[in-house]
Amino acid sequence: MAGQGKEKKLSELTGAAVRALRLSHFTIERAPVIVLWLDEDGAIRRVNERGSEVLGRPRDALEQLRFHDLVAEDADALWRELWRASPKDGALEAETVLRRGDGLHFPVDIAISCVEFEDQPINCAFLRDISERRRAEDALRDALGDVERLKNKLQAENVYLRDEIQTDHNFDEIIGSSPLLKRTLYQVEQVADSDATVLVLGESGTGKELIARAVHGLSPRRGRPLVKVNCAALPANLIESELFGHEKGAFTGAVARRAGRFELADQGTLFLDEVGEMPVELQTKLLRVLQEGELERLGGSETLKVDVRVIAATNRALEQAVEAGEFRADLYYRLNVFPVNMPALRERPEDIGPLALHFAHKYGTKQGKPAAGISGRMLEAMSAYHWPGNVRELENVIERAVILQQGDTLELARPLGATPTTDATTDATADAPRTMREVEVATIKQALEATGWVIGGKRGAARRLDMPVTTLRDRIERYRLVRGG
Repeated sequence: MAGQGKEKKLSELTGAAVRALRLSHFTIERAPVIVLWLDEDGAIRRVNERGSEVLGRPRDALEQLRFHDLVAEDADALWRELWRASPKDGALEAETVLRRGDGLHFPVDIAISCVEFEDQPINCAFLRDISERRRAEDALRDALGDVERLKNKLQAENVYLRDEIQTDHNFDEIIGSSPLLKRTLYQVEQVADSDATVLVLGESGTGKELIARAVHGLSPRRGRPLVKVNCAALPANLIESELFGHEKGAFTGAVARRAGRFELADQGTLFLDEVGEMPVELQTKLLRVLQEGELERLGGSETLKVDVRVIAATNRALEQAVEAGEFRADLYYRLNVFPVNMPALRERPEDIGPLALHFAHKYGTKQGKPAAGISGRMLEAMSAYHWPGNVRELENVIERAVILQQGDTLELARPLGATPTTDATTDATADAPRTMREVEVATIKQALEATGWVIGGKRGAARRLDMPVTTLRDRIERYRLVRGG
């Protein structure tokens, strides 16, 4: 009986061992990882069933290969690292890329251990497909990159908008009801809802920027920034960096990457003021952005896509600039898709009174003075004046009158067009011209003499008087002005 009990117990133990071995075998064969047994030369001694499926090769074919044959990267270096390290470290983890039987590659992580089996060292390697993890990491990296780019863009926009808030614009709203101004505002309403490029034409001081703001404010882009660049106010060597941005080290002083105004205006509107002053060498880059929506930062090679509506403004006759070779014809035609003319103040005299009252209230509030009327004598003088500086000049005249205001009504601080005197007790010299015509003639003569009778160009009298060359030539002919006369 005792012998039978021992035999039964032995049979039960043997059965349990067999079941455990079968379970271990099943587990290894169907484990969701590739299991390889490798000798010290990297030859594959055995591979599990799951490994054969993932690698896309029959077992017998795999067992004729070396581990090196499966690795799509530097297999020799990887094997030396694994084999040399695993005996002393017990186990080693690494990542590599394997090659399937159909030639496709996929990334894996490897956990490999060196063990003794039948007095022979053997590497037992577990390889797990990490394609999904890599895709998730790439997606996260891209998302983080997008967040970083968005953060940098928002920071740049905040800096720009903070500077804009601190800027004192010519005036806060378009004032006037003259037929010419109404026609201009009708054009604004027509074009605002489109993405068409707008070219605002008009003399200096007429309020071209205000028209640009009106177009943007009525457009679908009004929720995004209106970014402006004054092409005449920046040195030629800085305009490119301002418009297109620059990379770190692009030039001396470029200590960090900086987004350009086109990037800041992405999804919004870019206002190019005094576009006629843009250097010819940059006009090609501007044309490319207008046509293709692509640019590169200064010192960079990455092509950036932008979606920007452009509104340009100029007081120059661009057709003449094209004929003179100072402005590209193709850029002019691209900008001149929808021209809008801002009339000069002398062309809408009925708007002078409302504008003057608007500025009187604006600067009276700033100065803490009671709202004042404007004397009839001052209104008459303003209506007769030709306003070479347009609305900007009118604003300056009213601001000066408010500062010097004594009674309940504003009076002219000095004859319109006269230059300030050095005498603080009087606003006009004893021999100051008595009529508006005399004031204008004297002012033009003074500018012509100061510039040696050079009319156009950066050092010409037209620039000094802040009026178009064509207007100045018209005045010279009208008043029959001659050199030395």
